[in-house]
Amino acid sequence: MKGPDRWLFYGLILIVIWVPFPFGSNRGWAWSLMELMTFTLFLTWYIKFGIRFNVDYIKPYKPLLYLIAFVQLWVLIQLIPLPMDLLNIIAPNTSQAYQLANVDKAPISLDPARTQMQLLKGVAYLMIMFLVLVLVTSRERLKILLYAMVFAGIFQAMYGSLFVLTGADALFYESKQYSGTATGTFVYKNHFANFLMMSLSIGIGLLVASLTSTKTKDIKRSIADMIDVLLSPKALMRMSLILMVIALVLSRSRMGNTAFFAAMSLVSVFALIFMKQKTRGLLWLFGSMLVIDIFIVSSWFGLENVKQRLVETSIQGETRDEVVRYGLELVEKFPITGTGHGSFLSVFPSVKGPGVNMFYNFAHNEYLQFAIELGIPVTLLLGFLVLWSLWHAQYALRHRRRSLMKGTAFAAMMAIVGQLIHITVDFTLQPPANALYFLIIICLAWMSRFSKFSSSSASRDKIRHNSN
Repeated sequence: MKGPDRWLFYGLILIVIWVPFPFGSNRGWAWSLMELMTFTLFLTWYIKFGIRFNVDYIKPYKPLLYLIAFVQLWVLIQLIPLPMDLLNIIAPNTSQAYQLANVDKAPISLDPARTQMQLLKGVAYLMIMFLVLVLVTSRERLKILLYAMVFAGIFQAMYGSLFVLTGADALFYESKQYSGTATGTFVYKNHFANFLMMSLSIGIGLLVASLTSTKTKDIKRSIADMIDVLLSPKALMRMSLILMVIALVLSRSRMGNTAFFAAMSLVSVFALIFMKQKTRGLLWLFGSMLVIDIFIVSSWFGLENVKQRLVETSIQGETRDEVVRYGLELVEKFPITGTGHGSFLSVFPSVKGPGVNMFYNFAHNEYLQFAIELGIPVTLLLGFLVLWSLWHAQYALRHRRRSLMKGTAFAAMMAIVGQLIHITVDFTLQPPANALYFLIIICLAWMSRFSKFSSSSASRDKIRHNSN
């Protein structure tokens, strides 16, 4: 791989591979290290290329970057101390909460320390998204990025499955009580399951991209396509996907498994109906996933246990619905400005009532948590961005000619649909590893539609950089 920025690209891949390993980077030292690596990489790129970078290169992606940047700007605004008279106008309940402190100025955030922490994470996420868009400039680099994300999922699957199947359980140097569920290097099984869902989506997208187009109706050609899918070098990727499915089932995550199988089924049906230049191998691929992953592999490794957990789940046994009910009171009190990004832990006890005896540091519903912390307008803006990205991915799946772009679009669609399902009952975007991977997938959705990779690295560099 050539190009003056190839070492920066390798640095990006290093970050992508690293962030899931230390507890999903869900420790202070781990996300601080991620931020340091990201800021260093971005600063290095800016010193070397920023001055002569041709901004027209990322013109199609400007709305994406601007919207994410606006969210970070809003989080910054939540930290600015405002006069109490102004705060009383824009956030009267926040002003009332600060009146007890007898101060002249106060920020919108009710937990400034955590909001500042979330701001640093958000800026790091924005920088990673920018670096993905400016460094992934060829089909070769796109494949490397996709394979790196799959590799991280394979490692998690092997690590999680090994400890469960051997009866041991540990997280690096931290041991924990054996729970019978796979968590990989993550602390929480649902975070682990969500990460695998995204890695599986990328892997399936790569398989879709590897299928060659054919229009023949010959039965021999059909049999050859089936053998090609099942026995060719693609089988290595196929076995890797099976391994991740096994680990996903071993996580015993109800919504993690539901989100994966639902997203895979929905997007597969969409592709079979609407994708142009479909291959016969595509039908065999989806058929094999349905038969092997669901009816054979999953049944051996305990999908029935997951189904039983779903059946046995009751309103009386769950308190998450009560958390949602009380959380909506916070949305009513702080509908526009929110309580400050990351402040749920601090503000929820003020509305928690009967029926919730457990300690909740997250809302177990990302829609609700974003609405509480960021306010309804910014939450709707984020929702619009995700749906806009999904639209770009489905457009690319239907209209792009190159198989790699179709596969990338399929991966992005499946991951976004799965994420939209999973976050209804969990806080899967709180670990930096999951949030970062999902934002990279958002970038992939836009790239699948707008990227026009040059065949020559020299011409690619000429496009990205001004001649002077």
